[in-house]
Amino acid sequence: MVGREAHLGTLAAGAAAARAGQPQLIVLDGPAGVGKTSLLRAALDGGGPCDGMTVLYGACRAIDSGSGYSGVRALFGPLNLTARRGRAPSLLEGNARHALPALAPDRVDGDTASGATYPALNGLYWLAAGLMADRPLVLALDDVHWCDERSLRWLDFLLRRADGMPLLVVLAQRTASERTAGPALTDLVAHHRSLALHVPALSARDVETLVRRTFPGTPPRPSFVGALTTVTGGSPLELQRILHKLRTAGVGPDDTGARRVTELGGRAVAASVREALDGQPAGVREVARALAVLGPERPEHLAALAGVSAVQAEEAVDVLRRFALVQPDRTELVHDMVRAAVLSTVGSAALADLRTRAAQLLSDVGRSPEQIAGQLLLLPRADQPWMTAVLLDAAAQAEQRGAPEAAARYLERVMETGPDTPEIRIRLAGVLSETDPARSLTLLHEALALTGDVRTRATVAVRLALTCLRVQRSPEGTRVLTEALDALHAELGTDPEPADRELLTMAEAALLIVGADEKSTLPAVRERAALLPPPPGDTPAQRQQLAMLTVLTATDSRSAAESVRQARRALRFPGAALGAWSLLPASLVLSLADETGEALDALETVLRDSRRTAAVWTYVLALSTRAFVHFDQGDVPQALADAQSALDLLGEGSWGEGAVLPQIACALALTEHGEPDRAEEVLRTIKRPRIEAFAWEYHWYLMARARARYACGDPESALELLRTCGDSLAGAGLVNPVLAPWWLDAACLLAESGRFDEARAAADHGAGPAERWGTPRALGYAALARGVATPGPEGIAGLREGVRRLAASPARADHARSLLLLGRALLADGASGEAREHLRDAVGLARRCGCVALARRAREELVGAGGRMREVTVSPLDMLTGTERAVATLVASGVTNREAAESLFVTVRTVELHLTSVYRKLGITRRAELAGALHEDIPPPSGLREGRTGSDATR
Repeated sequence: MVGREAHLGTLAAGAAAARAGQPQLIVLDGPAGVGKTSLLRAALDGGGPCDGMTVLYGACRAIDSGSGYSGVRALFGPLNLTARRGRAPSLLEGNARHALPALAPDRVDGDTASGATYPALNGLYWLAAGLMADRPLVLALDDVHWCDERSLRWLDFLLRRADGMPLLVVLAQRTASERTAGPALTDLVAHHRSLALHVPALSARDVETLVRRTFPGTPPRPSFVGALTTVTGGSPLELQRILHKLRTAGVGPDDTGARRVTELGGRAVAASVREALDGQPAGVREVARALAVLGPERPEHLAALAGVSAVQAEEAVDVLRRFALVQPDRTELVHDMVRAAVLSTVGSAALADLRTRAAQLLSDVGRSPEQIAGQLLLLPRADQPWMTAVLLDAAAQAEQRGAPEAAARYLERVMETGPDTPEIRIRLAGVLSETDPARSLTLLHEALALTGDVRTRATVAVRLALTCLRVQRSPEGTRVLTEALDALHAELGTDPEPADRELLTMAEAALLIVGADEKSTLPAVRERAALLPPPPGDTPAQRQQLAMLTVLTATDSRSAAESVRQARRALRFPGAALGAWSLLPASLVLSLADETGEALDALETVLRDSRRTAAVWTYVLALSTRAFVHFDQGDVPQALADAQSALDLLGEGSWGEGAVLPQIACALALTEHGEPDRAEEVLRTIKRPRIEAFAWEYHWYLMARARARYACGDPESALELLRTCGDSLAGAGLVNPVLAPWWLDAACLLAESGRFDEARAAADHGAGPAERWGTPRALGYAALARGVATPGPEGIAGLREGVRRLAASPARADHARSLLLLGRALLADGASGEAREHLRDAVGLARRCGCVALARRAREELVGAGGRMREVTVSPLDMLTGTERAVATLVASGVTNREAAESLFVTVRTVELHLTSVYRKLGITRRAELAGALHEDIPPPSGLREGRTGSDATR
């Protein structure tokens, strides 16, 4: 028929575009029974438009719609990837291994945290990418109106990353049908430029063509065609049922046949099914109902549910097949309309009993809890104890696989029918913590209100407080956790049992983490921390507490040496796993104390673990923190690479909307690189509300804005931002001199404009804490600030001390800055010769640090002093973006493009595009030339293989 041929042509065009690396999404819809599946299969069969492509076809089922990743399993099931042998191991290598729990409900990914959704999504992406490495891929999902939310979210995830990949996704859905995951399907279609194909009901002309094929040699009367079209609504399935019935009864396509069609009325499928079953023995009817409830199943299982023997069940299936109710080649009803018609012959009470027995049968034969729960979700009530146990097991299974929507559905059903206890709310809150943290918080408050035991209340309060941290409501979490801790201390006394002592430590550590987030709660938490004795660090909770105590004690600038000792104790426990909440705080303290090597080692541990577990948010946090460390030690290109890589990941989804660290680090690096306008653009992308309330990020944000404003030629705005930073730090009780050294920047800015009294006041503000902190960087800052604030020989002496101190510190960019300031002061004092030496050194050191703006300022001073030096131009390396440098560094170390992509959580296509740009900018053609072009011997990153080289960007 004309419409069918046009649709096949559109599908063929989509397949051709996919082959050319232009991913396509086609949505096929039409009313029930209109022939969507037959059209889809015609396009997918060998010799059709998808010939030569890897075709994965799956059909969603109503019974599976509540199970997470059921649509994915329908697609990938034919590949048998869960087998221990065969092709599965190669397809599930690398990050693709995280797909396994989504493909097999009973398989667990030991690398990932329970409830995390990203690992499975990312693993399935790499599985699809592996398939596309061989041939173009077609993913065709039928009856998508019954698809679960996780599968649709994954298809969206895949299509967002499919640029340049040979991918065709075809979804077939029933028009105007209620969707299991409507919002997810709407989002999927909206986010991508999908092509909609509507398969309409058959026209009168099409109906006439079908009648002529059924009654060859007998021209149909117009009255017959009209009646048939009206009664069936143009549904091919309804048409075939009526025509089959008329031909069997010997009625032709004439006026008599037209009257008979009118008598039959609509819903021919339902009527024919009931008629076929009414004339059969009870056993056949029961097998039909068992098949409608269970779906495709082994004959012995159908027999058990129907209450007949296995032989009788097979005979019944043959009978149903003769009536065209069962597929000719498999034990499955021919259409969902037939399934609905079969179930309509059963009363509601009898159907509930049938589903209950089906669930018990699936349990007896060892099916997974989620398969059993699929039957229980269709019951009016699932309130028997064994049903509750199954739903709880199903929730645990779904959560382990990263399918929170399915787990929540099971737990919601338990809450509907079970007793009003806090335990289910706590579990449901944990399931929703990633996808719906606001609802999770509400549930935890409800659980807390229902809980009387102080130990349980403390455990719930810890979860609640950490969830508050996630949704940026830390004061609320601090208050709740403080109350729970006070009650726990009162109950346990001064000598608690070991288990209670660990609970106390866990709660205290959580309070330090959450309470240190905002300025309003930080002082009280610091007071509490001062009363806590440092724990030995023998358990994970103790190490978290020790790391946070280290951070909080470092803020008062009492002793860098003592802070370093505590940080090392938090990190050095051979054979013990260290979590991010131990490593990240400890790395911050080590960086503040000039122990940047140890700080980078701790962060590399976090990054390595995050890559292994696909914990993308932790990876972004660690990458941003490392950018700050690189920036502080004067490695601006590497800081920019880390910050931009983190920013690229934030663009992958809405989960990063509250992030600020990547933007701040990127802006600081861009300003030093000589791009303050871009730095301000990046800072304007920050979306976090109430940023002024936060204890750490706000001050770094103000520093970044101030430096960008100064570099853009607005020193007064910069000075105002620096003073705001100082006032805010003082209000929060944060006096560490290198945490956000506003006082040094303010002293330099004020001295530059001749306001020396104000400059000295700023210098004096930071000098005392700097001397107490005692690191070379802090002492260098103090000497530098006092030096610029004091004209004449005394000031020059201070600047010389600053140069000497900073030369002994890891802060190379600050050392270059001190050389510039000393050279400028010597010029003013008439010592031009010595000034030129320091300025020349400043240019060279700033250039090596990637501080292009500083190098240019130093050169201008040098030339003004009579020195000679060529213009500071942008080298090919300086032309690389941060992400290009990150990719180039990885590939130069010998890893493959796929390994680099997995390490950075990006696509292979992204790596290829960046490498092509890198080759062009550096003037090279082969990856073997990369290491030399980058001017360094780059070691292979931890966790990636060595020794791979290639000849082009697509290796």
